[in-house]
Amino acid sequence: MRVQFKILRQDENSAPYSATYELEVDPGNTILDCLNRIKWEQDGGLAFRKNCRNTICGSCSMRINGRSALACKESVGSEIARLQAIAAMGARPAEQKGHENQATAAPEDIPTFHIAPMGNMPVIKDLVVDMRGFWDGLEAVDPYVSTAGRQVPEREFLQTPEERDRLNQTGNCILCGACYSECNAREVNPDFVGPHALAKAYRMVADSRDAQTETRLEDYNQPESGVWACTRCYYCNSVCPMEVAPLDQISKIKQEILDRKDASASRSVRHRKVLVDLVKQGGWIDERRFGLEVVGNSFRDLQGLASLGPLGLRMLVRGKLPLRFEPSEGTGEVRSLIEAVQSIESASKPSRSPQS
Repeated sequence: MRVQFKILRQDENSAPYSATYELEVDPGNTILDCLNRIKWEQDGGLAFRKNCRNTICGSCSMRINGRSALACKESVGSEIARLQAIAAMGARPAEQKGHENQATAAPEDIPTFHIAPMGNMPVIKDLVVDMRGFWDGLEAVDPYVSTAGRQVPEREFLQTPEERDRLNQTGNCILCGACYSECNAREVNPDFVGPHALAKAYRMVADSRDAQTETRLEDYNQPESGVWACTRCYYCNSVCPMEVAPLDQISKIKQEILDRKDASASRSVRHRKVLVDLVKQGGWIDERRFGLEVVGNSFRDLQGLASLGPLGLRMLVRGKLPLRFEPSEGTGEVRSLIEAVQSIESASKPSRSPQS
């Protein structure tokens, strides 16, 4: 079958441009196979990273039709099927935002693939990006087991099978950068360490051999760089080729922090605790109390209270501020569900006994 590739190319600090290539391919050919042929047969100057070709090294991550993926994992046939499924559902707004965000058909109905470099990283050349920010974020979470000052023990650090199993999912991360590339939080906040880093961070928190859990949780409990900077868009989960589910790991770190902190610790912690408490009490959120307790810290944060003033006045003028709160129907059922989930989470939480 004949296909067309539109590759976004550029040199460092220069404007990008689209280059078009046509190939005769089999549906089973991977995107990386096609890029290799373009480089070998049509344009030797095309730059991209590759190594293992087996979804192990993570080198060939790039944006394929609008979402970050491994070129060695995605095939021509599977990508066409994915795009046909999207077209059948009706393209979402995210797939309609530009030529790089959706596959199109050429006038002759040739399947067309749009290939672009990963996001949130400066382009060095073509599909090769500068990943220093990615590695700096990883280094910031200290992704190494810390045990007794790293002294060599007289015996190995033993783990039970259950303790080792808790590391399996995060241990699958191949540091391809797909989640980082699509991270909305990183795009607007350069201080955020990134979902890849926090997924590795949870691996350290969950590791029974690590002796610095409390210190780590304090480091990760940051509003700008740590877990609370995550916008919970779930896109990191959807693009991860190894099913590491970075957002799930971030949520686990948050829960570890919440278990150790009371509502006065910070606005981020207060936000989560007050939200759950209000829903348990009334079935949904009493927005009047939510603002006062979260932003105003129950009248202890005068600056926070003052910041609510203009919004409160506008709401009053427009009749958007209810004078009393009406609990929802089925509040008791909502409360019992929340308490059941909390009970299950508490019972399933593993006990830690770091070795030294």
